[in-house]
Formats: sequence, structure tokens, C-alpha cells
Amino acid sequence: MTGMAIDVRGLTKRYDGRAVVDDVALQIAPGRICGFLGPNGSGKTTTIRMLCGLLTPDAGEGTCLGLDLKREGRLIKRQVGYMTQKFGLYEDLSIRQNLDFVARLFELPERPRRVDEALQRLGLASRQQQLAGSLSGGWKQRLALAACLLHEPRLLLLDEPTAGVDPKARREFWDEIHRLAAEGITVLVSTHYMDEAERCHELAYIAYGRLLARGTEAQIIQQAALTVWSAQTDAAPEALTALLAPLKAAPGVLSVASFGSAVHVAAQDAAALAAAIAPYREQPHLRWTQAEPNLEDVFISLIGQAPDNVTGGKPS
Repeated sequence: MTGMAIDVRGLTKRYDGRAVVDDVALQIAPGRICGFLGPNGSGKTTTIRMLCGLLTPDAGEGTCLGLDLKREGRLIKRQVGYMTQKFGLYEDLSIRQNLDFVARLFELPERPRRVDEALQRLGLASRQQQLAGSLSGGWKQRLALAACLLHEPRLLLLDEPTAGVDPKARREFWDEIHRLAAEGITVLVSTHYMDEAERCHELAYIAYGRLLARGTEAQIIQQAALTVWSAQTDAAPEALTALLAPLKAAPGVLSVASFGSAVHVAAQDAAALAAAIAPYREQPHLRWTQAEPNLEDVFISLIGQAPDNVTGGKPS
């Protein structure tokens, strides 16, 4: 495949007259891992379902794996592995029975061999007779990924696959994702975790149905052009908590967020930010230093500027 794995423009989906996905353009090359980020209700899942042929766009055009998004949805489904937010396999079947059932759905030849290979690849062979309903979150995640890979897809669409999974299982999952990408499989993965975003080759950030930022981590941070000041204290945590409300209301401030024992205050207008923090600069229990913006600073700032597709205004 020499073209883009995903190449869509103007992707739009409306419900009750409201655009839950609004004019989204997305291009991802083969073998790339693209992190799809955004708050709950931002349109990530709807976008993913349009890309894999489960939903038909109301507007827009493009291709997925070289196939027309509107006319060839059934063919797209055969070449995509889609992992949903919630565990979607049968809890009263064993790991092996679940994989065999999925292999039957895809009418795969040599089913026992394909199932064996999936069990070995995801480290499930020793547990293959265990009921899916008795598995922990991390093992359910492995089973779901194994089911996605049975038919050897060229594209993986993973919708918040590590929600509720412990850090060790998340790390092992991401190691496997990078191995798959090295084999040429393209991955679009939605996540709320900033450490996972940093593991992606590139990122796309969506809020209220609109794509707000696109590029590598470094590009997105650079494009945001934020100035960030950090306040730290050795006093009680309440000293920092007291800063949150007044700084959020200050003119020009785009985001105020707590990071452990520090508070980050971000703005694009350096002068406005300086004026906002000026009343607090001389407080003896606070130490102010200029900081490098991180992805979380950028994304909180972006959503603060995005118009709400329900109310039509900016979020409060």
C-alpha cells in the first residue's frame, strides 16, 4: 500500500441537527500510530465508527485502506480490527472459544492454527480454557486485541483500549502496538492518558466535534505558542488550591491545572499572563518559575477555546 491508510476530508455526522463530528480531516500513513485525543463526548468514537464502516457519514469523503468510505464500507470492515471501549466478547465462553467464534465470523481458513497463533502472540495460551468473565481488565484487553488481530487487519482502530487497566498491563499493551506498527499495521488509538499520547508517532486532538490540533507532540506544543508559569509551595496544599479559581477567571489565561505540588498557568499572551499572576508573585510561600508547556497544558488550553457544539458558546 503506497497511499495513506486513512485519508478523509470534511467528515461530518449529525444527530438531531447537531454535528457531533464536524468537518474532520485526517490523514495517516501506513505503519504509523496516531493518538486520537479529546474529552468525553468530543466525537472520537463516532469518528472511529465512520472510519471502519459502521456508520455512514452525513458529509465528507475519503478512503480507508484505499477503499471509499461511503461506497465500500463492507470491504473496509474485513480489513480493520476494531476494539471497542467496553469488552465486547462473551464472558461465559473461554478465551479459546471466543477466538474460535470470531474466526468463524470472518470465515477464516485453518481456524485452529489461526487461533493458536493468536493465543501465542498475546501470551494467552496458558489461560486459553479460562472463562473470559473471570479475567482481570488487563487479560480481557489482551483477549480483545487477539480477537482484533485474528483476520490479519491492515488497520487497527482502538477506542480507549486501556481504560481501567493497571500500568504494567498498559505498558505491555503499548509494546505490542509498537511491534504491530513495525510490521506495517496502522493504528488509530483514542486515549485520555498523556503518557500514552507521548508514545504515539503523531496526535490528533478533537473537541466538540472539531479537530483542533494535528501533528507530532513537538509540533502541537510549538503550534500552541503557550507561555507557562509554574507556582510551587512548601506550605499546605490549600495555598495552591486558592489560586485556581481567580487565575482561571483572569483575562487572557487559557488554562490552570494542578500537577502534584505545582500549579501550571498558561496563556498565549505573555503580557496578560504576567498581569494575571502579578498579585501572587510576592506571596512568600509561593515560588514562581517559567516552565516549558506540556501536552496537558496545550490540550486544556485548546478545549478552553473551543466552541461548545451543544450550547454554541465556550465551555465554562
